[in-house]
Order: sequence, then C-alpha cells, then structure tokens
Amino acid sequence: MRRGYFTTIMAIIGFAFLYAPIVSLVVFSFNESRLVTVWTGFSLRWYAALFNDSQVVAAGLLSLQIAAVSASSATVLGTLAGIALTRLGKFRGKTALTGMVSAPLVMPEVITGLSALLLFVSMDALLGWPGGRGFTTITIAHSTFCMAYVTVVVRSRLVDMDRSLDEAAMDLGATPLRVFFDITLPIIAPALISGWLLAFTLSLDDLVIASFVSGPGSSTLPMVIFSKIRLGVSPDVNALATIIIGIVAIGVVAATVIGARRQPNA
Repeated sequence: MRRGYFTTIMAIIGFAFLYAPIVSLVVFSFNESRLVTVWTGFSLRWYAALFNDSQVVAAGLLSLQIAAVSASSATVLGTLAGIALTRLGKFRGKTALTGMVSAPLVMPEVITGLSALLLFVSMDALLGWPGGRGFTTITIAHSTFCMAYVTVVVRSRLVDMDRSLDEAAMDLGATPLRVFFDITLPIIAPALISGWLLAFTLSLDDLVIASFVSGPGSSTLPMVIFSKIRLGVSPDVNALATIIIGIVAIGVVAATVIGARRQPNA
C-alpha cells in the first residue's frame, strides 16, 4: 500500500513539474496586464496584438513553408537512403554512407550550422548560387539534417519487413519498380508519414542552424520569438505559445482517436 502511495505521489510531482509551467503560460496569455506575472483580468488583447504583428505573421508563414518543403525533400532523400542501406546488399561506399547518415544525429547543431554557412558562402563566391542567404539556404540546411532522422525511421521499418512478399510478387512477374509501388510503399507508408512529421517538427522548431544560414528578411518564427524574449517575455509571446500548444494538443488527440478506432474490438 505504501509503495502504491509513493508511486502516485511521485507521478503527481513529475506531471506537475512538466505541465505546471505550460498551464501558467496558457493562463497568463489571457491576462489583461502587460506584466506576465501579475493577473489583472481576463482579456484577448494579446491575441489581437499577435495577429496584428506583421513580423510574427510573416515569420510564421515562412517557417511553415520551409518546414513543409524541407520535410518533403527529406522524406524522399531519406527513403532512398534507407532503401539503399537495406535492399542493395554490400556495395562500395556503404560504410561511408552509413556514417554520413548517422553523423547529423549526434553532431552539435552549431557545427552543422557553421559548416552549412561556409558551404553556402563558398558556393556563392564560386558559382554565384544560391545568391545570398534566405529561404533556399534554410531549406537545404534543414533538409540535410532532417534526412538523417527520416532514414533511421524508414530503415528500421524496412528491416522488419517480410521480404517474402517482394519475392512472391517478382515470382509472379512483377518488375522491381512495380513491387516497390504496389508492395513496399504501402507497407512502409506509416514510417514515411512518421518521418515526414518528425522532419516537419524539427524544421519548424530549429533555431541554431537557421540563425547561421538565414539572411536579412528571412527570420523564422523561432528566431523572432528568441529575439523577443531576450529582453523579457511579453504577453503576445504567451499568446503565440498557447496557439502552438493548442495545435499540438489537437493533433495528439486526433491521432489518439484515430488509433483507438483502428484497433480491433476486444
């Protein structure tokens, strides 16, 4: 009995430690006062101020565009890399490819951002492309490090896949390309979706790498938020964080409901 009480108390303390700051942030986003720690009354003024802030709106739209393009390109490249590492057997350069795919997972983002910056500066000097830093350079940098995460997800799904399905389809006369689109792709589709969502989240959340490879007029949403809170947290930042929390919560609830409906009835 004592062990049960101890586990319950520790669970309550743990959840309170994790979610109490988030609840406080959400509550004070509806505060009328300009001070984020003094409650003076309920108001939606900071949400109106947020949507009237052209800098935040532009940064949010830019971040969504970069995240969508980066996640899509990372999913394509990561899927090809995962297939190469699992389906092509031993080939020259496989060890090097494995190392290059794994490197972004453990390399500090400061090193990744600095190396990408030096690369883009050198390319601009030699080739005249990409012609400054902005949407293109951020997208390329995000696609590069997000590709590693997608490769890991897709590769793990391909390793667990039953190869006899592909062999049976090829025995019946299907070409390798037909086998991939009709057999392999539907089976690994959940991994592709998971990889895309992971890459989208990582790109949308990135601050360090984007700070290195961005230029004037191409500040992402994390960069704008960071610049705002350097002088203290403002109520409109609380409102923005609350909106993001709401979107994430809706996504989690929707995924839970869909997953529960797909489970067979006991």
